[in-house]
Amino acid sequence: MATNTRPIVSVKALEGDMTTDCAGLALAEVFRSPIRPDVVRSAHRLLSCNKRQPYAVSRRAGHQTSAESWGTGRAVSRIPRVPGGGTHRAGQGAFGNMCCGGRMFAPTKTWRKWHRRVNVHMRRVAVTSALAATAVPALVLARGHRIETVPEMPLVISDSAESIEKTSQAIKILKQTGAYADAEKAQDSVGIRTGKGKMRNRRYINRKGPLVVYGTEGSKIVKAFRNLPGVDVANVERLNLLDLAPGGHLGRFVIWTQIAFKKLEEVYGTFDAPSQRNGFFLPRPKMTNADLGRIINSDEVQSVVKPTNKEIKLRKKRRNPLKNVAAVLKLNPYFGTARRMATLVEAARMKARKEKIASKRTRLSPEEAAKVKAAGKAWYETMISDSDYTEFDVFSKWLGVSQ
Repeated sequence: MATNTRPIVSVKALEGDMTTDCAGLALAEVFRSPIRPDVVRSAHRLLSCNKRQPYAVSRRAGHQTSAESWGTGRAVSRIPRVPGGGTHRAGQGAFGNMCCGGRMFAPTKTWRKWHRRVNVHMRRVAVTSALAATAVPALVLARGHRIETVPEMPLVISDSAESIEKTSQAIKILKQTGAYADAEKAQDSVGIRTGKGKMRNRRYINRKGPLVVYGTEGSKIVKAFRNLPGVDVANVERLNLLDLAPGGHLGRFVIWTQIAFKKLEEVYGTFDAPSQRNGFFLPRPKMTNADLGRIINSDEVQSVVKPTNKEIKLRKKRRNPLKNVAAVLKLNPYFGTARRMATLVEAARMKARKEKIASKRTRLSPEEAAKVKAAGKAWYETMISDSDYTEFDVFSKWLGVSQ
């Protein structure tokens, strides 16, 4: 992109400047790089491992006794036990990680893999992404920096700041640029660390303030700002991801000097021209406009897309054809006719059966009934005469026979 089409960043003139040549600078293309929080977090996690120091317990810890197991048959476990007598220590278990005074499980060693290798391209993409986030006021505010009184982001000051040497002059510059509120917040946050870190040369902790980036090697500005808590100073040619995104969080408040801001394209290159130092091209964003919702709802897109069907169709409840008549009629329309025919056939069969049973229950004429009764009476009298029955039963009463 041509220089005259880029946004212009104004240069903040400081009090006492001898020169008034503080014309605006074109915004470097590195600030248009895609912001990748995932790459920054991953690279920061790996890079932060490279400042760790090896630690381990003593090689002899937990084994400085001539303990031996008592073996079996003494109703105690077979853990090695301290020899001797006369003290509580004698007979106690030793060596094991479950024993008091024993070694730890898997004792730490100094040859653990402490450092992590990070791809060069991944580091460069992470740094460019962190630099692009420093120009977004929303991200800087979200990280907790106090930039309400800062006139512009990114903040560029004149080169006269690189010649200061006193901390009082540095505080004066911070007040002129409106950045002193953030430095004061970092100063007020100084506290004592909890835990054993107090004994390991890291007793005090504090929040991060602004990062001052200068461009001239050996500048005295380092001495001026190094005594302010939370304020870091870095050379533009040696910007570190750990300083640009502390904790892996994007949006560090950065104060640039004019010469450092001019060197950004030389150090990081552009989208079309490589960096003069390492041949690195800036990563191109996947989308020129990342606001996907605005693109979809734009008039240009909505005018050519198909209209959406606003009618809501409720899913019909599934019916079991084995139990539901309406469902089986939908599958087999002949089911109703067949069911009616089966009902008629069953009714005709039941009618015929009733008629047959009724025909078998027809009453006898009085003459025929008398003959049947007489035949039964004769048979019964014959049976009684051949038996020892002395009492009447129901059948004899029904026949009217007395013994």
